[in-house]
Amino acid sequence: MNLMEISLDMKKIKRIAVLGAGGLGRNMARLLDFKKSMSMVGICDTEGYAYNAAGIDSSELEPLPPGNTVGDMINGGIRCDDPIGSLLSHAAEIDGIFLALPNLPNEFIPETIDRIAASEFKGVIIDALKRTSAVEMALSRKDVLRKAGITYITGCGATPGLLTAAAALAAQSFVEVEKVEIWFGVGIANWEAYRATVREDIAHLAGFDVPSVAAMSDEQVNAELDRRNGLLELVNMEHADDVMLEMAGVVSREKVTVGGLVDTRNPRKPVSTNVKVTGITFDGKKSTHTFILGDETSMAANVNGPALGYMNAGFGLHENGIFGALTSADVMPKFPS
Repeated sequence: MNLMEISLDMKKIKRIAVLGAGGLGRNMARLLDFKKSMSMVGICDTEGYAYNAAGIDSSELEPLPPGNTVGDMINGGIRCDDPIGSLLSHAAEIDGIFLALPNLPNEFIPETIDRIAASEFKGVIIDALKRTSAVEMALSRKDVLRKAGITYITGCGATPGLLTAAAALAAQSFVEVEKVEIWFGVGIANWEAYRATVREDIAHLAGFDVPSVAAMSDEQVNAELDRRNGLLELVNMEHADDVMLEMAGVVSREKVTVGGLVDTRNPRKPVSTNVKVTGITFDGKKSTHTFILGDETSMAANVNGPALGYMNAGFGLHENGIFGALTSADVMPKFPS
């Protein structure tokens, strides 16, 4: 479906801006092509932005190879020194913002939230943040966001996000949750399409941290992947599922573990993504619920799909005057048409 051909009243369609044009940002544009209730009107990267009130179709991004700026798009693309600020000059004409920005350093997305709160934006923000410390920084903005009339939901991807929500739901069978174990598998054919995501994953490996990975060149990242034959095994990650489930009253954070395998040279998942919730029932029985994602669903499908569902739920909250900061463990996503 070509968004430019939609004949519906654009005032009834939620106008979405995507901050970040890497793998997740571009795939969000593709997903929005399928939605009648939402239209992407803006997107930006580090070198430029594009804005068109009539809508931007994902096909307009296809001629741009990964690494090339959306500022070169024919339909409203502009190269500039401050793409986020330039896109926020249209804040009053945007209903929802998806933050698909790299979280390197940890303060980048929380500081971007400050910029949005200081603009004329009065809508819904969602992110796919992963690190506990970054989510805590984002949640610390709740009063600023409330005063700005913004509804913000953090941790809206696959994990945290889809699997966190599944764990929160599965926990209802128990009077005591003993542990939550998340193990994911990601397969990508070419790491360059998901540079920021792969860099964040490397930062979880022994011997690395966020500052050191942020300072690495692409050549150094590629050399590290070569050394590991393209496979990253991640254990005991700093993942915000822990703080989100703790805040939701499900389980204390030290009982939540997250890890997984990322194959940066093969689109096939190396393992199936799943979450296991172990607990004790009111009649003293110990049991484990397991929720497994289909191997055919890509990382982008499992991140962008739930993210839009949480954005749709956020619109409902916003229209009822509920502002501030929430997590995906607090809200049930609503499927957008």
